[in-house]
Amino acid sequence: MSSDQQQPQPSSAEPLVAAAGQSNPRPRDDVAFDDVTDNNFVYEFGGPVGAASMIVGFPLLMAYQFLCVYDNAGRFLGPDSLADIALWASRMAARYWEIAAPSWTGARIYLGFTFFMVGLAYVCPGPTMRGYKLPSLNGQRLAYNCNALWSWWIAVITSLALHFSGIFRLTQIIDNLGPIMSVAMIWSFVLAAAVYAITVVRGKKHRASGNIVYDFFMGVCLNPRVGSLDLKLFTELRIPWPILFFISLSCAFKQYEQLGYVTPESAFMVLAHWLYSNACNKGEECVITSWDIFYELESWYLLFWNLAGVPFSYCYSSIYLLKNGPMHFALPWVVFCYALLLVGYFFWDTGNSQRNRFRMHWNNTLIKRNAFPQLPRSFIHNAKFLQTRHGNKLLIDGWYAYVRKPHYTADLAMALSWGLITGVGSFFPYFYLTFFVIVLVHRVGRDDARCARKYGKDWDEYMRVVPWKFVPYIY
Repeated sequence: MSSDQQQPQPSSAEPLVAAAGQSNPRPRDDVAFDDVTDNNFVYEFGGPVGAASMIVGFPLLMAYQFLCVYDNAGRFLGPDSLADIALWASRMAARYWEIAAPSWTGARIYLGFTFFMVGLAYVCPGPTMRGYKLPSLNGQRLAYNCNALWSWWIAVITSLALHFSGIFRLTQIIDNLGPIMSVAMIWSFVLAAAVYAITVVRGKKHRASGNIVYDFFMGVCLNPRVGSLDLKLFTELRIPWPILFFISLSCAFKQYEQLGYVTPESAFMVLAHWLYSNACNKGEECVITSWDIFYELESWYLLFWNLAGVPFSYCYSSIYLLKNGPMHFALPWVVFCYALLLVGYFFWDTGNSQRNRFRMHWNNTLIKRNAFPQLPRSFIHNAKFLQTRHGNKLLIDGWYAYVRKPHYTADLAMALSWGLITGVGSFFPYFYLTFFVIVLVHRVGRDDARCARKYGKDWDEYMRVVPWKFVPYIY
């Protein structure tokens, strides 16, 4: 390890819990080294068999759910009997091809938006931020042009201008949702294959297992870039959440065409998805030091889920409300759903901001931005933390003084509100919540095991100081 990578370690006598002003003011910016070079390889997701199953199964699941929500009013579809399974599968495939086969219209809409966002990523202004030092690049800290907020607002304003001018009615999105989704799935496979093949040819594989199927699924490329464009950051923020918002907005415009007004429930979904997409893009600079960016490999499962899974399977509430509305729920129920959404959003936004800005403060990359909305308690001055002997600082202040994963708790509350606003007439508006719980169980278990291995007794102390994971005094 070179001299600029060597950092003084706290002695065993140094207090574990301290405030920011009481610790060595020199930030430690190489804390990602041990994570990225971690050689404790274990198969995840069931290994090669599980990977192959998901590569085949996820597109089939999305196709099935699309037919249930878009074509069958949110009701499950199934064969009439065991003897009917083969014929039922054939009928389902034929119906999907009839209403959702990839088309030139779908390709123009999806790829047109994608490359429009790519263009904006290269030309829009924004602060240049630097991530952690990376051993794969000999300690280099990659630069990120954080202009997602400009790109997001330009995309929103441009889309509204195209809609109201009649050049491109946003209702075309919901009218062509099946073909657009099919194009998105195909595009994710093409891009994942290209990233994998180029990485292998260049001899730049990271944490590879040697099994082609598993490595394609989990990825072998750490920092794919096209010039200044970081592919991993771009596909995580600038495609999935804006498209999800535009799908909900398209549903609302379609409902207005059909009814002459937009119901409170459909307006709720537009607000929910606007809040989520806006938050992701306004806080882009906070994401570059996150686990997803400095550690996770660009993989089929990340690309497929970001480019296709998120926008086209988290939108079921909006589609269900369009296909089955108006719902005529009692006012107290609607008010409760709005309140749950907004309270959840407050804790989710501020929770993510607290932990990311704390991390940025000690990475010496914290900047002040005035992107709307800036909520109170988004940054904790002189935050208390637990100093580990590894060198990392674990936040134990703000919402993180009460539970270890407050941002996940708030995220789950928002996901629940997305389902509750549709009532209880269908499972599919709750798919996002169900899937999110499954993902969290896996991710939190993996994170806890990694941190226990990494921090040892310091992790035990951290769990003693903050014993609750999601909800104080409950879990």
